[in-house]
Amino acid sequence: MRLLKSTVHSDIKDLSATKFHRKAARAIVLKNDNILMLYTARYHDYTLPGGGIDDGEDAIEGMKRELREETGAQNIRDIQSFGLYEEFRPWYKNDCDIMHMESYCYVCKIDDELLQPEFESHEINNGMKPVWMNIHQAIEHNEHTMANSAKKGMSIERETFLLKLIVEELLEAA
Repeated sequence: MRLLKSTVHSDIKDLSATKFHRKAARAIVLKNDNILMLYTARYHDYTLPGGGIDDGEDAIEGMKRELREETGAQNIRDIQSFGLYEEFRPWYKNDCDIMHMESYCYVCKIDDELLQPEFESHEINNGMKPVWMNIHQAIEHNEHTMANSAKKGMSIERETFLLKLIVEELLEAA
């Protein structure tokens, strides 16, 4: 899978510190200029559906499971690799200093009807909900949040980069 970007958070001064490795899978579902996103009230941002890959699970199966759980998507098909976004972020637990996150991104199609999402408790507490959103408005919203909100999470830079790349490579090429 091609590397889309590798980033190191500005608070990290030494990459040789102890690392926690996390693999995640993210889904890109488009309908013209609209994209299936997750709005999270806690961070006031839009993100791609996806999350951690379970032990023994491959990236595509993880993406399908997360997409079903977070959006209620059905009949996930025509899956194509988009790329890998790698990041090194501070880890605020005692066992490690850095989280090395690899996000495997896939483009896919789904049926129009979404079933009820099956959110985990932290996703419910964060006010997460699936929405179809104009991709240009999602980018604009995230850029505004990055510039103006103290609530923003660390993932918003990744998500906004990916949205812009999706526009450039998948929408403008169409």
